[in-house]
Amino acid sequence: MEEQTLFELIHNMDKFTNQLIIQWNKTFSEDLGISHVLVLGHLKKNGKSRPSDIAKILGLTPPTLSYLSEKLVAKKFAVRMVDESDRRIIYLGITDIGTDVLKRASLEGQRLRKNLFEKLTEQERTQLANLYKKLNSED
Repeated sequence: MEEQTLFELIHNMDKFTNQLIIQWNKTFSEDLGISHVLVLGHLKKNGKSRPSDIAKILGLTPPTLSYLSEKLVAKKFAVRMVDESDRRIIYLGITDIGTDVLKRASLEGQRLRKNLFEKLTEQERTQLANLYKKLNSED
């Protein structure tokens, strides 16, 4: 692939993603960023987790995860729990309020994506879905 074409593809993908994040931040009223939602999503899917493990899985630095978790705990979307067998180990867990916020964040993201993808024809959406599958395959 020609270098300029590849650059344009990456630039347009980044621009689309950034626009989606900006629109989501404007419409979602919980004063949370995408990274907060990613942490909540991890906790919902995996259950209580050590902050260092969450940081590693999400590609965040431990200080970033500490910053994110402070806000989540302060807003009562997450709680810190001490391991019963080793009190030095701290876990982060999602609360019922955090689960509700995560659900609302997901619904808002789906609504935004639906509005954006309505610009495409059915054939274009099918092509795009196939391209994403191909790019996300482990092969």
